[in-house]
Amino acid sequence: MARHAIALLVLCLGLAGSGLAGCASRAPVSERPLGDADAPYTLDSGDKLRVTVFGQPDLSGEFAVDGSGSIAIPLIPPVSARGLTTSELQAGIADSLGRTLLRNPNVSVQVTEFRPFFILGEVMKAGQYPFVNAMTVQSAVAIAGGFSYRAQQDTVHVTRKVGDKLVEMDVDASAPVQPGDTILVQERYF
Repeated sequence: MARHAIALLVLCLGLAGSGLAGCASRAPVSERPLGDADAPYTLDSGDKLRVTVFGQPDLSGEFAVDGSGSIAIPLIPPVSARGLTTSELQAGIADSLGRTLLRNPNVSVQVTEFRPFFILGEVMKAGQYPFVNAMTVQSAVAIAGGFSYRAQQDTVHVTRKVGDKLVEMDVDASAPVQPGDTILVQERYF
């Protein structure tokens, strides 16, 4: 009888240990480079832009990329900005102005405010925060007041929009953050 009890105890401990080992595995949901530092920034909803049409102060101003991914400049139809770089948007605006109003328009587009990032989970103040250039996960956590005492600090879960797809990945604290990212700091088990 004692042998059966010991065998049952060993079996239970083995099953519990293998279950915990499976929980501790933190493999990436989707492996993919986090972004090339030299890759140009692409625009999306929430970005704020300064558009300057030289010699035309009535067409120049501050514009936001709306939910449909477009900007509305006076006297021309909405111009699609989602997924474009600032130089591609400049060319699109110049083309639209050149077809309807001006000869050889000279257009400049600058990002004045990047779309925010979001941080959730085991941080002191979860929420939406303004993006800062060269931000890492560690600096994003610092902006959110730091880790809570229950936080898993070695890896975090990041969800990022790449083109028309959402990419999910588990990264360490030194990974770069991009505008629009959602960072989830998960709870540690022990």
